[in-house]
Amino acid sequence: MTSGFQAEARRARWAVAAMFAANGFTMGAWAPQIPLILPRLGISETTLGLMILGLGVGAVGAMLFAGRLIARFGSRAVLRVFGLSVIPVIPAVVFSHNLPLTTLAMMLFGAMAGCMDVSMNAQAVAIERRLGRAIMSSSHGFWSLGGFVGGSAGAWVIAQAGAEAQALAAAAGAALLVFGAMPFLLPDPPAAPVAGTAAPRGRLLPRDAGLWLLGFMALFSMVPEGAVLDWAALYLAKELDADLFRSGLAFAFFAGTMAIMRFAGDGVRNRFGAVATLRISGLIGAAGLMGGALAPNDAVAIVSFAFAGLGVANMVPILFSAAGNHPGLPPGQAISVVTMVGYAGILVAPASIGYVAEHLGFRLTYGAVAVLLVALALLAGRAARADELHHPAGPQTSPAT
Repeated sequence: MTSGFQAEARRARWAVAAMFAANGFTMGAWAPQIPLILPRLGISETTLGLMILGLGVGAVGAMLFAGRLIARFGSRAVLRVFGLSVIPVIPAVVFSHNLPLTTLAMMLFGAMAGCMDVSMNAQAVAIERRLGRAIMSSSHGFWSLGGFVGGSAGAWVIAQAGAEAQALAAAAGAALLVFGAMPFLLPDPPAAPVAGTAAPRGRLLPRDAGLWLLGFMALFSMVPEGAVLDWAALYLAKELDADLFRSGLAFAFFAGTMAIMRFAGDGVRNRFGAVATLRISGLIGAAGLMGGALAPNDAVAIVSFAFAGLGVANMVPILFSAAGNHPGLPPGQAISVVTMVGYAGILVAPASIGYVAEHLGFRLTYGAVAVLLVALALLAGRAARADELHHPAGPQTSPAT
């Protein structure tokens, strides 16, 4: 009987990996579509920036509602619904040929992708509990892999066949992954009422300082990604005299080491524990960013950012696991709060970093981001519940599915 439960969990482990890959594939395929919106709608970069902000606001705003839905119906049912809803989002944006419809489609895109994000992380926590071991880091690794395939293949299809053909191909690729995964997701019951829970039934934002602290730790973990993605190329070009090719290598090497380490991260965490892994990861990330800030030339900066990627890779997955095991709240609701705070930081961080860099320079900016990771390393003990994995006594069934 127990072996049957474990076999079901092992199948679900690969099913949720496919869902992570589908979400990442969709976001990756979306990236090369963004510049094409300008000529299609005849809008300015400022207007496009506001539309992209609307996509992010849609995602962050929907995440809390996803948590409530998961608490009521279970992560499998919610992930199925929002996995399906993500399939048509790129065609919906691309085939909207006026500003109001495109803006609305982008906000819906963000909301659907955000809800899928929360529910697939909640499903991963349920599978971790069933298996009794970590799978969150490699699940996020599949997201990165999907993003790479979606972005690179999507750019090629646009160049060969145009934006509309790419949008339909992206929907077909996401559908293949989602429909393939749906039958094998792990059944999990709606959350039972938790004795002693302080949060009233109607409250969307729980009053739990420990949970909000995990959220800000997630924010600290996500800021370095945005700092390297949005600004490293400009830093290398402006302050280290790198040419166009070499300036682009900073994020490429950072993303590459981060993806590799995410696939290795579950083994590291299973061996050393979440707290030690998070603490060491924070210090490695801080050392890499500080190395980039102090780099005498572009080569040292590129190597330093690659080293930082090794540290940054597993911080967010560990914090999501910790949120999923947070006491007093259903896993989906806790993950939704942590995800919302983390992604809200991503919305604000690029502009904030740009403002600070303009007035103080990139070296001090990257040094400040390194200090955030040192603070996170000092707070690593707050993630101890990420290791509270257990095998359930019996099968889980969900009346909602």
